[in-house]
Amino acid sequence: VMRTWVLLSAVLWCLTGGKIYVKLHQNSPVLICMDFKLSKKEIVDPTYLWIGPNEKTLTGNNRINITKTGQLMVKDFLEPLSGLYTCTLSYKTVKAETQEEKTVKKRYDFMVFAYREPDYSYQMAVRFTTKSCIGRYNDVFFRVLKKILDNLMSDLSCHVIEPSYKCHSVEIPEHGLIHELFIAFQVNPFAPGWKGACNGSVDCEDITNRNILQARDRIEEFFWSQAYIFYHNFNKTLPAMHFVDHSLQVVRLDSCRPGFGKDESLHSNCASCCVVCSPATFSPDVDVTCQTCVSVLIYGAKSCPTSNKNQPHED
Repeated sequence: VMRTWVLLSAVLWCLTGGKIYVKLHQNSPVLICMDFKLSKKEIVDPTYLWIGPNEKTLTGNNRINITKTGQLMVKDFLEPLSGLYTCTLSYKTVKAETQEEKTVKKRYDFMVFAYREPDYSYQMAVRFTTKSCIGRYNDVFFRVLKKILDNLMSDLSCHVIEPSYKCHSVEIPEHGLIHELFIAFQVNPFAPGWKGACNGSVDCEDITNRNILQARDRIEEFFWSQAYIFYHNFNKTLPAMHFVDHSLQVVRLDSCRPGFGKDESLHSNCASCCVVCSPATFSPDVDVTCQTCVSVLIYGAKSCPTSNKNQPHED
């Protein structure tokens, strides 16, 4: 009973302009061709007509499941299955005194969008003291640090990309002028051979995101251990190059696969999702936004055709 109430409440919400988001390759929620008020009444001779995206009449098949009571579910949801789903409910009212029949029709609209989780990566920054900004030692240290970090997460198919550093002179109160390396790098879950970690999974972002979270934790633990060493060797001779405590900065970066993007204004109820690009938009790379292209007629476009050859996908 509780589940029925939740589903019917969801339908009422959809009827007031809401949107439904279905994770790629998952089954859609059950769409009910009826409102809550009608569900409490006796309905005579009901018939249900479902129209899907591209104004295509829907019938039951291996992907579309429609019950005798007009409930619809889409299995293994894909990008081109996104769009407007409309159900027309026809039923009769019968006057008890005269047996006079009257046909009533009601229409219910559902906007359904495919989405996938964003791919996570992490931008990190850290600082180390150094004896001088001159000489090759800083380059050697930088390469060794990158190798250590790569080794920390090699089993997770993650790696360091876009590493860089600059040496600066920093004046610290009561400590005078010291030299520090300002190091920046990105932790990325797509090291060579990363698809091998998917184990045949279609939704591999679930696995890569789990791996990158573990990689982040390992790197944070590594630098925290450097701070621990610093504090426990405070009265001893410290190496010229050591970690600057509290200097680690970590920021998560989200990216979307081609054909998907984020739009908080259009998809406020799925603001953190990578939602399929709507018609008239496309996303060719791992950006987080869908770009405008008036010649695109489909959902999930990855390119902007120069001529109007982009025809709607027929399922």
